[in-house]
Amino acid sequence: MIAVVDYGMGNIRSVSRALEAVEAQVKITQNAEDIKNARAIVLPGVGAFRDCMENLSELGLLQTIKEEIVNGKPYLGICLGMQILFSESEEFGFCKGLDIFKGRVVRFNLPRQYKIPHMGWNVVKFKRKNKILEGIPDNSYFYFVHSYYVVPEDERIIAGVTDYGTDFTSMIIYENIFATQFHPEKSQKTGLTLLKNFVQFSR
Repeated sequence: MIAVVDYGMGNIRSVSRALEAVEAQVKITQNAEDIKNARAIVLPGVGAFRDCMENLSELGLLQTIKEEIVNGKPYLGICLGMQILFSESEEFGFCKGLDIFKGRVVRFNLPRQYKIPHMGWNVVKFKRKNKILEGIPDNSYFYFVHSYYVVPEDERIIAGVTDYGTDFTSMIIYENIFATQFHPEKSQKTGLTLLKNFVQFSR
């Protein structure tokens, strides 16, 4: 069973439907025990970093999620689910994250011709290969919608970068942790391939 964490924000249903489409057994949950008993965790999200952290805290899930990730449980973070892995965000003032990775979440600072949020299809250039990327060509298109992006201190965790006025980290991979700034559930066949690979990794 894969636990899709429902913290009151984002695209929970579309993510769960996409996982079910690649034959995953999914449970949408706000329960810490479900997360502990799951084979893997998926944390999707669209919205503000601070609201995400506060909602997870109010549900009593922050410590459980961090412990399960640190103990080696497969984790897929999508958009906000990627950003909260880092030390802090500058969105609407300073806010602490899970601090699993050292680094910051910062806002795009771009010339006027670039619209913010960055929204739509864009290319991801892979920095290294991994089983979760099997069957996905380099420079594949994925769907984005975000105004902030992560800046990891350790560049070795960066698995993909995207150009939108500047090169930014659009994917990270580290041991059991996979996270994307883009939305695989909105990225058609390529996104479903990535989700299928994650499900197979989690078995």
